[in-house]
This record gives sequence, C-alpha cells and structure tokens, in this order.
Amino acid sequence: MFRGIRLAKNKKIFSVFFREKPAMMLVTLLTTTQEHYASSLAKVVDCTYSHIVKILNEMQKADLVTFKKSGRLKVLALTKRGEEVATAIEKIRTAL
Repeated sequence: MFRGIRLAKNKKIFSVFFREKPAMMLVTLLTTTQEHYASSLAKVVDCTYSHIVKILNEMQKADLVTFKKSGRLKVLALTKRGEEVATAIEKIRTAL
C-alpha cells in the first residue's frame, strides 16, 4: 500500500516538471525493443493519434526522433540526441 502511495506521489511530482505524454513517448522509444509507429505509440502512452503525430513532428524538428519508411509504415527511432534526452528523463523519473 505504501509503495502505491509513493508511486502516485512520484507520478504527480514528475508531471510538475515534465509534460507526461511527451516524456513517456521518449522513454518508451528508449526502453522497448519492438518497432513503434505513431499509432502503436499512441496506444502505449494512452494518447490520441493526432496528438502523438503533433508531438512527434515537434520532436523531429528538435532532432529527437526520426521516421524511417518500412513499407507503408513510418517506424520511429530515437536520434543520438533523443537517446540522451530520454535517458536523462528516465533517470529523473526513477530518482523521484
């Protein structure tokens, strides 16, 4: 029970410093081995497809993610800079 309360507080304080969905998008891309594309990432992060696409376009402009065509799908991948940012976010999230 205590752990659940602590995790809830950690999630709350984390969202004070970071917007939860974009931060978790980067962390998800860093920590999973499966290929992700916008719609699969939307399901994992629990966000609408259109919101995910908007955020991903901003992340692409900031050189955090790239889109690689694989047939009809655009597979997402972190850039070197994206990996560094995602790693830093994950460290902060676990420290809280």
